[in-house]
Amino acid sequence: MSRVFTSQANKLIGKSAVFSGWAQTVRRMGKLVFINLRDKDGLLQITCSPDIEKTYETARKVRPEFVIQVKGKIVERDQKNINPDMATGKVEVSVEKLTIISESETPPFEIVNEERQASEEIRLQYRYLDLRHERMKQNLVVRHQAIHFIRNYLNNEGFIEIQTPILSKSTPEGARDYLVPSRIHKGKFFALPQSPQQYKQLLMVAGFERYFQIAPCFRDEAARADRSPGEFYQIDIEMAFVEQEDILKLSENLFSAMIKEVFPNKKIPQTPWPRLTHAEVMKKYGTDKPDLRKDKKDKDELAFAWIIDFPLFTKQSQEDYFHGSGNKLAPSHHMFTAPKKEDIPLLESSPEQVRAYQHDLVLNGFEVGGGSIRIHQPEIQNKVFDIIGFSKDQKKQFRHLMTAFKYGVPPHGGIAPGVERILMAIMGEKSVKEIMAFPMTGEARDPMMGAPSKVAPAQLRELGIKIDKEDK
Repeated sequence: MSRVFTSQANKLIGKSAVFSGWAQTVRRMGKLVFINLRDKDGLLQITCSPDIEKTYETARKVRPEFVIQVKGKIVERDQKNINPDMATGKVEVSVEKLTIISESETPPFEIVNEERQASEEIRLQYRYLDLRHERMKQNLVVRHQAIHFIRNYLNNEGFIEIQTPILSKSTPEGARDYLVPSRIHKGKFFALPQSPQQYKQLLMVAGFERYFQIAPCFRDEAARADRSPGEFYQIDIEMAFVEQEDILKLSENLFSAMIKEVFPNKKIPQTPWPRLTHAEVMKKYGTDKPDLRKDKKDKDELAFAWIIDFPLFTKQSQEDYFHGSGNKLAPSHHMFTAPKKEDIPLLESSPEQVRAYQHDLVLNGFEVGGGSIRIHQPEIQNKVFDIIGFSKDQKKQFRHLMTAFKYGVPPHGGIAPGVERILMAIMGEKSVKEIMAFPMTGEARDPMMGAPSKVAPAQLRELGIKIDKEDK
């Protein structure tokens, strides 16, 4: 007899079936043993009586988180024993055979009662146990549902999903790169992509016109509530022959439809979403990611807004990662963002006054995505490089892009909402880590795998790398 899932139990009353999963709770009441069996779909109560002696003795050995398999008849519960809090609360399994597949030590924190929450360090060290919590399981289920909807929606809108390389080139784009040494080309390095920015622009040059991917991005930067150090994912979308309003409308329609399907209890109070300039929100709210909810205690209210007309450049701090170029200006978004058409003459005289075709998507006080119309004219791209103080060597790092721009590049633009960011804001979670399967700590460590870790001296010699000083 093949296994069935707990979600099917309500339709199998009077029939025998096999269920497999984990023992969520074990209760002994009189001579009966009650076990709540948990599988991917939910919970199901199984009942073992001393009438079947061997099965009963096995049931008495079961402890929470043991993996078990049971065969039995699905029966209706007595009216007084119905549990309205369980999807299968009207039925139970009268066990005929019970097998302990594997035993479990006592977990370092409770699986049933998540309110007694462990520290982040312990949760991440035993993440495979933390993910057994119903809330965490549901978070990943909802993440899957949202991504599945987005993929289907964009496919129906004529977009092609294309995967871009993970091993790429280090270029000065703002954040610190994660570097990967080359064994074959000693002394040279790949970089993990901060985003697929240059690749998606090259795909526009290639003529694909409508591209997307659920893209992994890697940035060596500090953690925040809405940002995890190391790896995160974004819904990367790029289109050719579009204006800024086309991108905003597509994004608004996409997420409105996704929320209606995946989060039917959530409410978007204003449509179309407000379009606010950077200057006006800074003056009115003192931030470029204002929380526009009418009732900030209402967890089901989703106040989206677009922030537009950002300055193209911002003052460059001493810590700026543009390699100490010495100039006073750095890109406000990134160096490929197009200046507004009417402000192009100011690039020569007053670059600090130039506004950008940049758009940030804000939700309940979080910036959940950003994008822009890109520069497609080589002369303007070179001018931006000059304004931010790039040297000839730094310009050479983008030679592949500038060469491609000699072969007919269409006007193009896009947006890249963060998967974890937007779901965190929609679901009202406190951190993007609650939307990720295996995140790192705020100190960029994985306590479960023990990463980062030292490697064997032979591996370093093969790569031509020598470590002068190691952290203890």
